Amino acid sequence: MTTLSTADRNAVLALITERLRDLYEQNGVTTDSEPDEGTYLIGRRALLDSLGLVTLIVDLEQKIEETFDVTLTLANERAMSQKNSPFLTVGSLADYICALINEQRNA
Repeated sequence: MTTLSTADRNAVLALITERLRDLYEQNGVTTDSEPDEGTYLIGRRALLDSLGLVTLIVDLEQKIEETFDVTLTLANERAMSQKNSPFLTVGSLADYICALINEQRNA
């Protein structure tokens, strides 16, 4: 069984934060800090609206396919049924994406 390395998780984090910065810029969102693992994606502390989150998810699915050569559907029944949403923070989303990539690679 192979799992994503720290370097691969860092690559996933980089994809998320890069795309998030782009969306902030496109939507005129100003923030005092750069997005990091603790940046909220949903809830009152999130800077994206629901359309921004959907855009982020779709863009990440495309980037993940290009980068890791796996096809993922991030917003699925599994994600929506979890007690703790994988979309809460950048870090939780990165963990969720890494788990899905590992499942694809080991299938």
